Amino acid sequence: MADATTLERPNAVSLSESAARQVARMLAKEPEGAGLMLRLSVTGGGCSGFQYNFAFDDEVRSDDRVFERDGVKLVVDETSLDLLAGSEVDYVEELIGASFQVKNPKAASSCGCGTSFAL
Repeated sequence: MADATTLERPNAVSLSESAARQVARMLAKEPEGAGLMLRLSVTGGGCSGFQYNFAFDDEVRSDDRVFERDGVKLVVDETSLDLLAGSEVDYVEELIGASFQVKNPKAASSCGCGTSFAL
């Protein structure tokens, strides 16, 4: 079985098992969690030129693509997908803390905290 079930495989963005598990835990704590999805988008800014943004959303817009793993849905808008195609969202726990990280093959460089990147 592939990491992600997608509406459009060529531009897939996947969730790692760890990320899907953490999103499910977070949504279980939210009163309206059953209807929420994780939204990943890219905006200009950050110390490297572009930055990743994570939010919970209950809406799929006309330009969104939906990716799923273990019942958890990841939503990415088409503009962000151009910069994220082939990426994996992971959840990493380290001594200094835990965070979602994007492993983006299109990023030529990223900042030390991993929230922004350059092409």
